[in-house]
Amino acid sequence: MQSTPLPWQLKMFRRSIKKQQKLKALLELLGDTQGKKCLLVTNGDNNGALNWYFREHGGEWTWADVSGENNDQIAQLLSEPVHAYQEDKFQVSDCQFDCVVSIDVLEHLKQDQPFLKELKRVLKLNGRAVVTVPNGDEKLLANRIKWKLGMTPEVYGHTRAGYTVAELSDAIRRSGMEPKASGGYSRFVTEMIELVINFGYVRVLAKKRGGAQPGHIAPVSSGELKTHGMAYKIYSFLFPIAWAISQLDRLFPAKTDNAVIVTAIKQDVP
Repeated sequence: MQSTPLPWQLKMFRRSIKKQQKLKALLELLGDTQGKKCLLVTNGDNNGALNWYFREHGGEWTWADVSGENNDQIAQLLSEPVHAYQEDKFQVSDCQFDCVVSIDVLEHLKQDQPFLKELKRVLKLNGRAVVTVPNGDEKLLANRIKWKLGMTPEVYGHTRAGYTVAELSDAIRRSGMEPKASGGYSRFVTEMIELVINFGYVRVLAKKRGGAQPGHIAPVSSGELKTHGMAYKIYSFLFPIAWAISQLDRLFPAKTDNAVIVTAIKQDVP
C-alpha cells in the first residue's frame, strides 16, 4: 500500500532547527492541554506546521492570524478554518479559552497593548497565556551580526527588534495579566544557521526573481518552495551537518537565547 505523501509544511518543519526548538520550548511552558479550549494566534510567518503539532499535543484548538497571510494553505493542511483576527479586536466573545498562545506577533505591531488586552479578554479566569517574540537585546552578538549584514527588523517585517524577557514581562503585566514563568530558544549557533538560510533566500534566491516581500525570509507557500526546489534539496542534503553543528549551542548560556517566551495568568475577575 502506498503511503500518503508528507505535506510540504511538515517537510520544511523537519528541516528547521529553530522551529523545532520553538515548538519544544512552547510545549514545555504550555503544559498539558488535554480537554482544554486553546487559541493559537500568529502573524504571517507561519505555514501551519506549528498548528499541526499543537493539535497533536491535545485539546480543542482555534486557529487565527492577524495578517491573514497563508490562511487558505494552513486551513487546507489542517482541514479546519483559520480565522483572520484584527490585532485589537478578536472576533470571539469574552472568557472563551483555557489557554492562548501568541507566536511572534508583538514585534510586528506598532502598539502591543491592544493585542495583549485581547489575549486577556478571551481567556477564562486563571487561564494561561504563552507569548513568544524575538529577543531585541542589542547587545546580543547574533543581533549585531544580523543588522551589520542588512538583515534588520524591517527585512523581517518587524516594527521593532523584539523584547527582552523583562520588557515582555512588563508589557504583559501592563495588560492586566501576571507573568509566571519564562524561557527561550535559538542560541548563537542556531541563530547563525538560520541567518545563513534567511540571507540566502532574501539576498540571493528571491532577489533573482524581483526580491522578497518584507517579512518573507523563507518560502511561505508550496509554489515558492517549488520555485527554489534545487536550493531546498541541497539544504536538505546538508541538514544533518547543520543539526550537528547546532549542538554547539550547549556551550552558550540561556541568557543568550535569541527568542524569548513568557507565560502569564489571568487572575482578576472579568
